[in-house]
Parts: sequence; structure tokens; C-alpha cells
Amino acid sequence: MAQTDAELEEQRVKRKRIRRLKRLIIMVPFSMILILLMVCIFLGIRLHIVTGKLKEALTIIETTSVIEQAPAIDVLEEMPLYTVSGVDESVREHSDAGTVQMQEEEADVHKVYLTFDDGPSSHTNQILDILAEYDVKATFFVVGKEEEEYRALYKRIVEEGHTLAMHSYSHRYNEIYQSVESYSADLRRLQEFLYDVTGVWCRYCRFPGGSSNTVSRVDMHELIAYLDEQDISYFDWNISSGDASSAYISPDNIVRNCTANLYEYEEAIILMHDAYEKRTTVEALPALIETIQAMEDTKIVPITDDTELIHHISND
Repeated sequence: MAQTDAELEEQRVKRKRIRRLKRLIIMVPFSMILILLMVCIFLGIRLHIVTGKLKEALTIIETTSVIEQAPAIDVLEEMPLYTVSGVDESVREHSDAGTVQMQEEEADVHKVYLTFDDGPSSHTNQILDILAEYDVKATFFVVGKEEEEYRALYKRIVEEGHTLAMHSYSHRYNEIYQSVESYSADLRRLQEFLYDVTGVWCRYCRFPGGSSNTVSRVDMHELIAYLDEQDISYFDWNISSGDASSAYISPDNIVRNCTANLYEYEEAIILMHDAYEKRTTVEALPALIETIQAMEDTKIVPITDDTELIHHISND
């Protein structure tokens, strides 16, 4: 029996509905999968960001916890992160008569050492430009950064006559200070890396947090003994710029912290930082150099074999 037009139309409509239903059945799971994939990507990005911030926070917490706080210079309300008191100062023994004579001639000259920890950073080129402008040499206690832009900065430090010194490769306190073996492995990695990049076999270092840090799980005297065995000299500081704190410090206060008690020391080792968040340190540098250069019988020099050893704890 031939179907009527109405029946044919009804069948056509029914087939059309079935096709739409099939497409819907396919599209709904696909859409859910796509939405879940986008949510996973978003959460992955957020997790990466949060993990990075957590690592930065842990580093700040470790840094803050490793060093005893000392009173700031009386014009400041901030508490500097690094101690500058209780310093044992020892002078190397020199058998060379010429060196002894030179020391006697310079007995009345106050030597000032500008030292920068934690670099290189995005500010290193600007720091080097300022030092070059004033014909001043400084000392850089660097960490390990293998990117090409940082390799160029290590080379520039050396090529422009500054002292390249070691801080640590990773700057991770919880790893470095686990044992003598972990500290030595980290420092050796940095020493060999710097040699490969610059051709300089570094023999000066500064402990992360200084020799007086309180986070080390190994007796610091054991680490000092290790450095002596390796013929590596370590340097603490007797003047702090105050820029180690995570709180804001103005360029004027940095200059004041660095110079207020400068004449108390025959050799003043100033602690500063070369890090991306230390913008005011860079801003303070020209005024700091000018202030020091204006002082009588005072000169700015890099750390060398003749530099007096400034230690926060005794080597005994």
C-alpha cells in the first residue's frame, strides 16, 4: 500500500530527530572531555604558579631564619636581616717583605670592600656600568646560573677586573647544610662551573647566611675545616647595607647604613645584594661610592689575597 504524504513527512521528521539525537549523544561527551581538558590545563598553570611562589616563600623563610637579627643603625626602624656584630678579625700571615712594607705604608688608609651576594641578576649589568663609571672594583659572591645571559655576566665581572667569588651553586639552605658532603658537592659544582665559563679557579667564598647562620645541620667549624683543606678563604662582613630584608629600604638608608660607622674599621667589608628585587641597592650605589670616595684616607678595593679575613665565628 502506498504511503500517504503525511506518513512520509512524519517519517522524514522522525529520521531528522534521530540524527539530531545521535549528534547530541556524540557532542555532549566530546564537550565534557574538552571542558575537563581546559580545566586541567588551567589548574596545571595555576599549580605551576603557586609552586613557584611557594618555593620563593620557602627561600625567604629559610633566609630569614638562618641569621640572627642585629639592631639597625639608630636612624632606621627596620631590623637588618644579617648580623654585623661579634666579628672575629684575623689577618693572614705574610712572609713576603714587600707585602709587609706595603701594608705598613697603607696602615692609615681605610679599605672598603663592596661585596654583592646572590648574583648575577637582571641588575648586574647596571651595577657593573656604575662601577665602571666611577672606576671602582668590587667583589661578587655569585650563585650558579647556567643560562647564556648569565654566563656573559660572569665573564664581564672577570674581564672588568672585579673579584669573582663563590656563594653557593643552588643557594638552597636545606640542601647545602645537610652535611659536609652536600656542602662540598654544591661548592665544587659552582667552582668547576665558573672555571668552565671564565677560566678563573675561584678561591674565595661566602657561606649562604654567613658563617654565623643558625640553620646548618652540620657544625660550621667542620665546613670551615673543609675550606681550609681546599685552600679556599671565606669572608663574612662587618657592615650590612640592610638590603637583605624583604621589607622596602630606601637608597638613602642604604647609603647611611654603609657609611655611618665606616671609620670604625681598617678594612670594611660591606654586604649588599645583586638580585632582581633589590632595585634600591642599585639606585643607592652611585651615592654610596661618591660618599666613600669623598672620605679622607679611604679607598674602595676588591677582595684579594691581602684582604683581612672578616669572620663571624672563630676558626678554632
